[in-house]
Amino acid sequence: MDWLTNINWHDGFTNGKFLWIDWHFWKVIGWLGNLVFFSRIYVQWYATEKRKQVVVPVGFWWLSLMGTLLLLSYGLFYTHDSVYIFSYAFAWIPYVRNLIIHQRHEDAHLDCPGCGKSCPPLANFCGACGVRVAPAKT
Repeated sequence: MDWLTNINWHDGFTNGKFLWIDWHFWKVIGWLGNLVFFSRIYVQWYATEKRKQVVVPVGFWWLSLMGTLLLLSYGLFYTHDSVYIFSYAFAWIPYVRNLIIHQRHEDAHLDCPGCGKSCPPLANFCGACGVRVAPAKT
């Protein structure tokens, strides 16, 4: 615990610093990217707990994409650090692909003629009311 007594706690909140960090526009972008990217864990966790099965909600992919783009911007325009740049330069591709797949799946859902609930694309019967769902003609 000696390291705790050696920290100058006052310096962490003076001279334009907060928590020993010099804050400016790009530093806020970098930390915002970290916060957004990290928050996706809670979105996925909440959805999984709610359904009692592993679920990856669309919000997870949006947060992944936004966090990645913010962190890529931070690396490109502020740090010019190749580690940041290459870590996030291509990470957005699967996120965009998953968002496209999700949208196609949503568009393929059928509305139940009995209760109006949305039914999965290959469903024969509505899970809510049991009415027969006619699949779309292809």
